[in-house]
Amino acid sequence: MKRNAPFYWLFIALLLFKSFTIFGQTQDTVHFTVSMENPGNHIFHVIMECKVGPHETSTLKIPAWSPGYYQIMDFADAVTNFSVRDGDGKNLEFKKKGKNGWHVEKGKATALKVEYDVVTSREFVGTSFVDQQHGYIIPASICLYLEDEIKRPAEIAIKTYRDWKNVATGLDSIPGKNFTYTAPDFDILYDSPILIGNLEELPAFEIRGIPHRFIGFKMGDFHKAQFMQDLKKMIEQASGLIGDIPYKHYTFLAIGPGRGGIEHLNSTAVSFNGADLGTQSGKIRLLSFLTHEYFHHYNVKRIRPIELGPFNYDRGSKTNLLWVAEGLTVYYEYPILNRAGLMSEKEMLDAFRSLILQLETQPGRLYQSLAQASAETWSDGPSGRVNDEFNKTISYYIKGPIVGLLLDFKIRHETKNKKSLDDVMRTLYQEYYLKQKRGFTEMEFRKVCEKIAGVSLEEIFHYVYTTKELDYVKYFNYAGLDIDVAPKQVPGGYLGIKTKLQNDSLLVTNVDWDSPAWRAGVRRGNVIQEIDSEPATDKNIEYIYANKKSGEKVHLNLVKNDTKIAIPVVLGTKSERSFAIKPISNPDKIQQMILKSWVK
Repeated sequence: MKRNAPFYWLFIALLLFKSFTIFGQTQDTVHFTVSMENPGNHIFHVIMECKVGPHETSTLKIPAWSPGYYQIMDFADAVTNFSVRDGDGKNLEFKKKGKNGWHVEKGKATALKVEYDVVTSREFVGTSFVDQQHGYIIPASICLYLEDEIKRPAEIAIKTYRDWKNVATGLDSIPGKNFTYTAPDFDILYDSPILIGNLEELPAFEIRGIPHRFIGFKMGDFHKAQFMQDLKKMIEQASGLIGDIPYKHYTFLAIGPGRGGIEHLNSTAVSFNGADLGTQSGKIRLLSFLTHEYFHHYNVKRIRPIELGPFNYDRGSKTNLLWVAEGLTVYYEYPILNRAGLMSEKEMLDAFRSLILQLETQPGRLYQSLAQASAETWSDGPSGRVNDEFNKTISYYIKGPIVGLLLDFKIRHETKNKKSLDDVMRTLYQEYYLKQKRGFTEMEFRKVCEKIAGVSLEEIFHYVYTTKELDYVKYFNYAGLDIDVAPKQVPGGYLGIKTKLQNDSLLVTNVDWDSPAWRAGVRRGNVIQEIDSEPATDKNIEYIYANKKSGEKVHLNLVKNDTKIAIPVVLGTKSERSFAIKPISNPDKIQQMILKSWVK
C-alpha cells in the first residue's frame, strides 16, 4: 500500500505523543530540593516536583529499606507535614496507602509539587541524619518515587545550612548548578549517599586515569598521605583481581566514627576514625573494613545474586546467596591486603583463625545452614539472633568467608593451582554482569565453580545448605597448612559464665551453651548476689576458675525474673580447640605452589 507521507508522519507523531503521555513519563526528570533550615531539630525539608500522566490518581511511595543493609527500616515513619499541590499551587487531596505510600487525587493535574519533612534520630550509615555540624542523606529514606516509575531520571539539589561549604556524593554533578546532582533513574539515586558540612578531602589519586576521592567529617589526626598511599595499593590489587574498573569516579564518604559501612556502585559510606591507624592492629582492622566496602562494588553490586536487582523496595529482596555477596567479600579482605603488602602472612592466617574460633564457639552452627542465614537475615539480623537466650543462628559474615577459603583451596588443589576462586569471580563478572547484564542464580553460581574446578564440589555445597561440620584439616592441607583441631582441657573448674559489676551488682552477661551453669539454669541477665555464701564479686568468679576443680559444687544465690533463687552448680571441665594455623613441615610440590600463590 502506498503511504500518504504527510498523513503517515502525522500519525507517527500522534502515536509517539500518546505513547509518551501514557507510558513515557519515565523520561521526565523528577526534581528534589533538600534543605535543613534548622538542623538542630534533626529535620530535612524536601520538595519534590514532577510531571504526571493523565490518570486521575497517582501513588507516591518511599522505600521501606535501602539496598546494602538487609533490614526493613520503615522510612515512611519519619515522614511528616506531608502536602501535595498541582502546578497552579492548588492543594490536592491524598490519603495514606499501605505502610509506605500516599494516594493522590490529582484530577487533571499534569504536575505535582510535594513537600514534606523527614525527621532523623539515629546516627548510622543506613539512616539519614542531620545536626548542627553536618548532614548525611540516604536518598532512599527521603526521596519519594511515583509507583511503577522507578526508572525515571532524577535531580537532587542540596541547600546547605549557613556556612557549610561542602557536599560529597558519588552522583554526577550538573555543571553550572551548585550542589545539584543527577541520576539516570531511582535505583542509582537510592544507591548514592550524600554527605554535607564542612568536610575535609584527602589528596586524591588516579588508577588507570580514574579519580578516587576520600572525603569526610571529623576524620581525626593521622598520617593522611600514607593512608592514601595504602588505600591506592589496596584498590590496585582489588581492581586488578577482576581486571576491570567499571566506574568513571569513586568516592569514599567518611561519615564519622562508629556507625558502620554500606557499599554503593561508585562510592561507599563508612564510619571512620583516623586515630585507629595509630596501631598495626587498628590499621589492619580499618583497612580490612575499607577493602570490604570497596570490593563490594564488584561483589554484590555487579557480581550479584539475581534477587539483588531489580529491587523490591516495599518488602526487601530475599536471597540464599548473601554468603557469596557478603561472605566472599569478607574472605577477599585479607588476600587483597596481603597482595598489597599491607598485611603479613601471619596476620592473614590469624584473621582466618579468629573467624573459625567465632564460628566454632557458637551453637548456632549446629542448627542453621549458611543458605538459611542468608535468607533469614531479614528477620534474624545480619549477625543472627544474638539477643536470643539460646542463639540457634549464625552469621554469613563469619561462616561465609571460611567456606570461601575452603572453596578457594579446593579449586587450587583440583586444578594443580592453575585456577582459583579469583577465576570464579572474574567469570561471574564477565558472563553475568558484562555479557548478560543480570545477576546469577544459585545453580549458575555452582556451575561456574564446578566448571572452573573441573570436578563436583558436592561437599563444599553441603557446607552451604546443611549444618555439616567443616573438615578444616583436609582443606587446609591442600595449601600445605596444618590447623590444630585437637581439643585440649583447660585447667581449673569450669562454670561457664561471664559477668560484670553493674550498680553494685554482679550481672551475668553471657552463659556458655551447655556449660555447667547453663544446665543448672543460669541465664544472661541474672544477677548473682552470693557465691558460696559470700557477696558476689568478679574476684569470686576468678577464684573459681583458678582454684576449684571439676566435680566440685558452687552455690549461687541469684535474682532471676525478679525472684531470688538458690542454684547449686557442679563444675565441669572445659575443652578448647586452638585452631592455630601454620605451614606443614614437608609440603609436596603442589602444596608449595598453592601456598606460595595464595600468600604473597
